[in-house]
Amino acid sequence: MIEHIPPDFKVRGFLAAGISAGIKKNLEKDLALLYSEVPAAAAGAFTTNRVKAAPVLISRERVKAGSTRAVLINSGSANACTGRRGLLEARRLSKLIASLLKVDPQSVLLASTGVIGRPLPMAAIAKNLPDLVASLSANGLEEAARAIITTETFPKATVTRGRVNGQEITIAGIAKGAGMINPKMATLLSFVLTDASISPKALQESLKDGVQKSFNRITVDGDTSPNDTLLILANGQAGNREIASDSPGYRKFSALLHELVFTLAKMIVRDGEGATKLVEIAVGGARTTSEAERVARAIAYSPLVKTAFFGEDANWGRILCAVGNSGIPINSEKIDVFFDDCDIVRRGQSTGQEKEDRATSVMKKREYTVHVNLHRGKKSSSIFTTDFSYDYVKINASYRS
Repeated sequence: MIEHIPPDFKVRGFLAAGISAGIKKNLEKDLALLYSEVPAAAAGAFTTNRVKAAPVLISRERVKAGSTRAVLINSGSANACTGRRGLLEARRLSKLIASLLKVDPQSVLLASTGVIGRPLPMAAIAKNLPDLVASLSANGLEEAARAIITTETFPKATVTRGRVNGQEITIAGIAKGAGMINPKMATLLSFVLTDASISPKALQESLKDGVQKSFNRITVDGDTSPNDTLLILANGQAGNREIASDSPGYRKFSALLHELVFTLAKMIVRDGEGATKLVEIAVGGARTTSEAERVARAIAYSPLVKTAFFGEDANWGRILCAVGNSGIPINSEKIDVFFDDCDIVRRGQSTGQEKEDRATSVMKKREYTVHVNLHRGKKSSSIFTTDFSYDYVKINASYRS
């Protein structure tokens, strides 16, 4: 699959770079740096997995200050489950890059992705840090996007622009994630840069709300990584009046940000490991939104449902079984199921072979929606998921070799 980097993919006041530092065996790009030329407001969201990688522990604390200058990211090694050594090496890296950038080490955030339990190749990374800094460019976001990926088939990148408080602002984002996707906060790694002027408090509030509407609505395999990190930096170079919470400017900024992270989230599911389908599970007719989400997740996580998606088998019985396994006290004789606009189930029973044939045709598409109506209330929710293919098994059966 080929995805194009958007044109004019840069943000005022930010430089970026991505190089090969020898972390990956294939010598592809594996080290990235994002740098703000002035202090930037910062906010973040991190994994809810109780096993947390060293860079998550460090960045989670540093981002609380609300201001930062740089983010150093590596792929190829997760620096997770590496104990005290992992923490010491991560802190050392932040000091080394801070010295080269002439900034405070506490203003450097960190993120890693790759094999769990594998220590960082410190000598190789340290040796290449001067080249990384020398490679910083206003047009370097594309290289940074390429340096953070692992099993993906394309880098995830998007940009949006709009007028807020009288000035045009830019928001750009990059992300990585293909497997171990069940974020419950963000995705494996995602970084958003904006030249908007916004208070750290408003930035964190907008980010938190956007995560719930995007990254927390995707799954590939139901696993949550110890490295999940989403960071946003805002350097104020657009010159707009500072955005405060609950203002018209905040609402406009949030709309732009939420659109951007939703786009990134869908890119991640579309490029899930071995995925051939992107399927939205839309559940309606629930008594509460959380009830609808619980049912949608039960369907989206089901290996039997996901393998049926891959086989293009309109096996609606698996969907009803997943609904029943959600724990919601549903009445199976009231459930309707649609594949796009094809009603394959009405009141818990098949609508006939002709409809099943139509549903099978829908399943041959790259993207489609499974609608489930519980007929219990008026609330709804949706989750984006993938199929399970042969390639997913192959990729993860030999991930370390």
